[in-house]
Amino acid sequence: MVEGARVNKDITVSLDWRDQVAVVTINRPEKRNAVDVATLHALRQAQLDALAGSARVLVLTGAAPAFCAGADLVGVHEDEFHEALQVVLRGFTQLPFVTMAAVDGPALGAGAQLLVSCDVRVATPTSVIGVPAAKLGLVVNHWTVERIVHELSWPVARAMLLAATTYTGAELAGFGSVHRLGSLSDALEWADEIAQLAPLTIEGHKIALESTAGLPDVNELVRAAREKAMLSSDAKEGRTAFAEKRKPRFIGS
Repeated sequence: MVEGARVNKDITVSLDWRDQVAVVTINRPEKRNAVDVATLHALRQAQLDALAGSARVLVLTGAAPAFCAGADLVGVHEDEFHEALQVVLRGFTQLPFVTMAAVDGPALGAGAQLLVSCDVRVATPTSVIGVPAAKLGLVVNHWTVERIVHELSWPVARAMLLAATTYTGAELAGFGSVHRLGSLSDALEWADEIAQLAPLTIEGHKIALESTAGLPDVNELVRAAREKAMLSSDAKEGRTAFAEKRKPRFIGS
């Protein structure tokens, strides 16, 4: 939630706008923002609303005191929950703009999955991140394992999944797995900077970066994205601004 905004406890997920930055807040503080099926559906709708609103950055965060403490499976069929969760996780990777996790407090289980599904991560030093599946007798899906490996590194993934090790934001920042240490306001400041970058460039690079996630015909998709960017008015604006020694004004076309 944008700092200073009021919390409506009847809404499990809120979407606030900060110019071209969409701020999506999981709002179940009494459950430490554990996600149930209804919350996952609301997260998916927030993704679609951010896309429809031409967001350039989506910042995902949680109402205090947690980012997301895991899954809330009370009264829910596990298959239904995991299907809804996978749609949300893949949704963050498929958005054509930058997604950022702003973490303050626990990001455990499903919370860690949400964290690694985002492109970049900002966390407070004392935030706790982990997947305690081995303490619950559960096995996470292969997509999650691969994603943790790619985003947090092999050594972290092995300790997190095989030894139920948790890490602080400061520790993961030391490994480069958390990109910046800071609060939500720090994350929003970075998001504002990213929102000024060329949207078509980000879209093309994200397609290429996500190629390991099994996208079909990725070379053709990247080629098309490169051509679209090169022929855009943004590319001309970038060159002109460089020559004129000024900040470019990208419009996304």
